[in-house]
Amino acid sequence: MAEIITVDDPDDPRLRDYTGLTDVELRRRREPEEGLFIAEGEKVIRRARQAGYAMRSMLLSAKWVDVMRDVIDEVPAPVYAVHPDLAERVTGYHVHRGALASMQRKPLPEPADLLTTARRVAVMESVNDHTNIGAIFRSAAALGMDAVLLSPDCADPLYRRSVKVSMGAVFSVPYARLDTWPRGLETVREAGFRLLALTPDEKATAIDEVAPHRLERVALMLGAEGEGLSAKALRAADEWVRIPMAHGVDSLNVGAAAAVAFYAVTAGRPQA
Repeated sequence: MAEIITVDDPDDPRLRDYTGLTDVELRRRREPEEGLFIAEGEKVIRRARQAGYAMRSMLLSAKWVDVMRDVIDEVPAPVYAVHPDLAERVTGYHVHRGALASMQRKPLPEPADLLTTARRVAVMESVNDHTNIGAIFRSAAALGMDAVLLSPDCADPLYRRSVKVSMGAVFSVPYARLDTWPRGLETVREAGFRLLALTPDEKATAIDEVAPHRLERVALMLGAEGEGLSAKALRAADEWVRIPMAHGVDSLNVGAAAAVAFYAVTAGRPQA
């Protein structure tokens, strides 16, 4: 059973995991280096635990102690009970959901190992917006994608904003980071995947004409918001595909485009 510790000093060193959560550059450096990430809100904390992530500690406002009582009773990690004002001073923002947990990261799998049993994979290039990362993972989980591969410069799926937007779906879809780009795509091709690059370019084939749901193994490549896939990524693809548009719309937000394309890639597959 966890110990509940009341803390009234925002500089208490025991709260270090939670300091400066709005400082993106600080957290980008600290969290991977120290092997932690922050789960925010009851549902996300529970999903992180269900996915097998170990808890380092929890930071709760008083009214959330009873809500999280079963977790407190099951986990030996310390629980810091604080006033909402103190939580805001520590984290840098108003913690609307009243519950934060510092979780221990797991080692990432090697891309080749991840691809062994996968058939439908999303590959992201330079997606640096944490909201988009979270939205793509949520769609990947909901629509039955088997795995996600990230280029070396993609944002961290376990950053607080990504986890929150995904509603914990980042814990449901296994992912790995490619060491090189676009050379790392050869690992995907060697595993038997057809690389489909999603682009609004008029030279691309409509995705429904390609019928990706009938292909044995598909890797759908997605680029960053605005810029899309780079020229070198497009050259590395086996085929370019596009989502047909109406009413003069030329493109969709990458999160929305991913959801549409994931459905096309997985249509007809039984969902878990």
